Amino acid sequence: MKTMLRKPVLVLLFVTVLAPIVLYTDTLATFSTDEFIPNASIELSASLKARQLNEESKGVDTVVFQDDNPIKQVSHKLQEANDGDIEVETKQEVQKVGKRELAKAKSKKPDEHVLTDSRVRYLKDQLIRGRLYHSLSATRSNALFIRELRLRMKEVQKALGDATKDADLPKNAYDKQKAMDQTLAKGKEIQDDCPAVVMKLRAIILSTEEQLRVHQKQALFLTHLTAKTVSKGLHCLPLRLSIEYYSLNSSAKQFPNQENLDDPKLFHYALFSDNVLATAVVVNSTVTNAKDPSKHVFRIVTDKLNYAAMRMWFLANPPGKATIQVQNIDEFTWLNASYSPVLKQLASQNMIDYYFKTHKTGESDSNLKFRNPKYLSMMNHLRFYLPEIFPKLTKVVFLDDDIVVQKDLSGLWSVDLKGKVNGAVETCGENFHRFDRYLNFSNPIIAKNFDPRACGWAYGMNIFDLEEWKKQNITEVYHSWQNLNHERRLWKLGTLPPGLITFWKQVYPLEKSWHVLGLGYNPSVSQKEIERAAVIHYNGNLKPWLEIGIPKFRGYWNRYVDYDQAYMRDCNMSP
Repeated sequence: MKTMLRKPVLVLLFVTVLAPIVLYTDTLATFSTDEFIPNASIELSASLKARQLNEESKGVDTVVFQDDNPIKQVSHKLQEANDGDIEVETKQEVQKVGKRELAKAKSKKPDEHVLTDSRVRYLKDQLIRGRLYHSLSATRSNALFIRELRLRMKEVQKALGDATKDADLPKNAYDKQKAMDQTLAKGKEIQDDCPAVVMKLRAIILSTEEQLRVHQKQALFLTHLTAKTVSKGLHCLPLRLSIEYYSLNSSAKQFPNQENLDDPKLFHYALFSDNVLATAVVVNSTVTNAKDPSKHVFRIVTDKLNYAAMRMWFLANPPGKATIQVQNIDEFTWLNASYSPVLKQLASQNMIDYYFKTHKTGESDSNLKFRNPKYLSMMNHLRFYLPEIFPKLTKVVFLDDDIVVQKDLSGLWSVDLKGKVNGAVETCGENFHRFDRYLNFSNPIIAKNFDPRACGWAYGMNIFDLEEWKKQNITEVYHSWQNLNHERRLWKLGTLPPGLITFWKQVYPLEKSWHVLGLGYNPSVSQKEIERAAVIHYNGNLKPWLEIGIPKFRGYWNRYVDYDQAYMRDCNMSP
């Protein structure tokens, strides 16, 4: 008698407990999401993007986390069932839970978010369970049941359509749900081969895990590809600005207040960028929040391709009483391969082969962030030559072009760096922001000179004491480490690893509210942190000017973009 009762209980366990585990995975493994679950691909994409971003920020390759392994979850639940420690979630219990959730929703304040997709998810659950029964031999041999099951699945799929919340469902959705429940109950009665159910579920999970790995790799590649691309509007804008600039006469091409450029008593900012719109947001946000804009001087360096466009933008949109200078990096004749090791390396055949894979060297970097074109641009390395670029200045604030300034920054110049060269916000709140995530500590040179647990710090908003820089001969320190890393054995491409090395023991930690990071990869950055911050930084791939930017953070950037400006309208650019 005990044996006879055990099989129905296990069947009920598999159908009511394990079927939801493969809510989306069975769908991916057995049929197209476009055909049966229209929103599954969207939800999967969001999940993959969040995981990819977290891994990208940590500097690790995409992996499948073992703690999330569905097979282990299945095995664990089966073990608990055999030990009698698990209660089977019956249909009546689900209804009770639904009633409790409804009561909670009614008790919530009007401005609180209420989930309204419970019926949509339940219908998708039904489709998954239907696919399971459709694939089992015991139920497939019952032609009458299979015919009815296919009909019910088509009805449920039609009722679902493109619905993402319960309000989108047609009026007959409940009737279709009820009919499907009755059909699934018949399938439960027909199917009594528990081992077959287990094997099928495990096959589905294994197949889906493999597909998940493929999708993760594709998502990572596509995210990097999107981050490197230039939208139609951003491509149009510099072209129109350049055309307009070359139509001006020479007198109209000059900026006012150029006598302020060498005044060390003013507040000088260094921006190195080839992105006109991003630079405009940095300048606009800084000036808007400045107590006295006339004391702020912006020293912009760009490349030859965007030089005319950058100048034209600020000629057409002068930043109030602030001073603007735009320079072309090609004008720095002192910056050549004989002086700069990194410039020599960037132009070497070895680096070209590494980046473009023109030859199969056997070296493979699965982390695609090292293939970003910015790492081949000397613009990215100008931050190590601040005293050479601004020889008459004593202090300068370095700003990345993917930041937004929300408060007056003039207080930075009064911060006592206590003899340090670089004032920066430390980022060692997480393990992946320590030195061992950026440097190769298996190399004896690195292991001997640095602490693997030392705190990292952030580029993007830094105050540099240029007089102390010269005393400490920081540029030569940078050159010596670049020479040692000519084969990339100490670190890969980028500017943060050599920055950590160059400014070792030369960083003064600023209060964290000066600079909040993560808006380009971490959706969990709190609103309180953002509102408290003087500078918010969209570091990561999800830039606010790209469609893949995190929507809830884009507004902080958009408020400093004038979409009514003539050039913006001509290029059909909108929020």
